[in-house]
Amino acid sequence: MYIAAQEELENFVQRAQGTGVLALDTEFLREKTYYAKLCLLQIQTDDETAIVDPLAVDDLTPLVPLFEDENIVKIVHSGRQDLEIFKHYLDCVPHPLFDTQIAAALLGHTQQIGYGPLVHSICGVKIRKADSYTDWSRRPLTESQITYVSEDVIYLPEMYRKMKQMLEDAGRLNWLDSEFEDLANPDNYVVEPRERYRRLKHSSSLNRRQLAAAREVAAWRELEAQRRNVPRKWVLSDEQIVEACKREPRTIDELFMVRGVRERICTAEARVIVAAIRRAHDSDPSTWPVVDHGGSSERNVDEQVDLMMAIVRQVARENNIAVPTLASHTDLVKLARGHADGLELMRGWRYKMVGAELQELLCGKLALAVIDGEVQIIPRSVDED
Repeated sequence: MYIAAQEELENFVQRAQGTGVLALDTEFLREKTYYAKLCLLQIQTDDETAIVDPLAVDDLTPLVPLFEDENIVKIVHSGRQDLEIFKHYLDCVPHPLFDTQIAAALLGHTQQIGYGPLVHSICGVKIRKADSYTDWSRRPLTESQITYVSEDVIYLPEMYRKMKQMLEDAGRLNWLDSEFEDLANPDNYVVEPRERYRRLKHSSSLNRRQLAAAREVAAWRELEAQRRNVPRKWVLSDEQIVEACKREPRTIDELFMVRGVRERICTAEARVIVAAIRRAHDSDPSTWPVVDHGGSSERNVDEQVDLMMAIVRQVARENNIAVPTLASHTDLVKLARGHADGLELMRGWRYKMVGAELQELLCGKLALAVIDGEVQIIPRSVDED
């Protein structure tokens, strides 16, 4: 059903109230804006497919009660961007959630398996991709386009039920509860401008004083991009921010020495940026960010990581889980250097499956040996030394 009128949407919401599942997907554009422009919203209930046209429907808020109904499981595939859009447009994040891409990693699939391959694997259906690069803001839509977007949700309920049963049979049904709760946490979709500096490319080349300036400039850029509703890089690129903060400009002319900045911002904006940099430089050094050089100055732990990876590969193979899903190389490096706080590897099912064992390895309580051509994990006493 194609919904292009407010009354049609409200009638659909009434019909959907008794459904057990709600599969969700969106089509949006973001190339020229800060906020994603929602062009279509696809919804699948137990027995109905709805294609909602946000460019024609005046108000999407009637969907909120459905999205917040705790008796309806909301199903997405790699849904973080969709959830971000719902938070922006409706100020809510659907809950409870089940993400088929996340769940697939516990069933032996690759960590970021696409929707089409997963549908083929679980449901035996091959989806065509003829309209993948459509401009979804153009109207009218063709029948082919409507069929294409419908397929993005119609298989999700079946996939959810089959995957749920597979997870239950494997004793893993509740392993993802914390990840799904985190995915549905509204706080994860709120942008904190003064934290954006952490994502600047090449920021590891800055010292603490310069990084304090980058924090201020990146925050200004974030708010300016929001105000204009343009991509961040259209205001200033990451490279321009980092280079400006390296130069530590005290005047507008010095700021304009950074390539391309004069073409991006006006004199008034340059004055604001220079003032922000000065303010950062003059602030109490104890408030400056801690420099993270990605561990380049810390001890080399390649050998420890290699040993841990041997265990991770073996455990992943035994449990039919993709290695990156179980433990990333970055997490292994941090663990080897003693930085365990906040690692996914040290929480939930990952900790029970392999994290605790890796800690024992690093403490000398485990050893590795090759027996009959296979790597074996051998308990040992620290007193053996």
